[in-house]
Amino acid sequence: FLVTGCANPEKKEPLTAKIEQLEQENTQLQDQVEKCTSDNKDLKDRIQVLSGLPEDVRLENLNRLENIKIGRHTGFFDKDDDGRKEKLIVYVLPSDAQGDAIKATGTVEVQLWDLNRTNNQALLGQWKVEPDKLKKLWFETLISIYYRLTFDVAGIVGNLEEPLTVRVTFTDYLTGKVFHEQKEIKAP
Repeated sequence: FLVTGCANPEKKEPLTAKIEQLEQENTQLQDQVEKCTSDNKDLKDRIQVLSGLPEDVRLENLNRLENIKIGRHTGFFDKDDDGRKEKLIVYVLPSDAQGDAIKATGTVEVQLWDLNRTNNQALLGQWKVEPDKLKKLWFETLISIYYRLTFDVAGIVGNLEEPLTVRVTFTDYLTGKVFHEQKEIKAP
């Protein structure tokens, strides 16, 4: 009779641990609900502000990317003065509808072609620059404003007797438009 009436201490400990675990999970869930509620309020505030903007301030009328050009100084560079040009420098000049330089956010893909080769050997190299890296490559000089992209071509380009072609594809993240430009690089 005494054995059945006594509580088992081994069963009490796992229940206490389970309660503590459930309390921790409850606290974490409450924190998540508070964060989601705060994020939801921020988004509602943004919607309210954006829906109240006059028609002439909408996205269509904001300053945005309309064109890209490959800069005239795009070419190969001998970084270590050993007589071999091991770097390809591509200057990308994005501009708005008025032709003014604009720092656009997006992805840039660069391809280097030798159009004198057969189709399956014509593409010498290709590179992709993501937005987080691209924003760090913005340069301003007295004469021009551009993105300056540098790529290692030491194992790709041998002699530079024949002209090569650089093709740039710029995907604008604001509008979703894709811009293409290509330029022949003459041998130095």
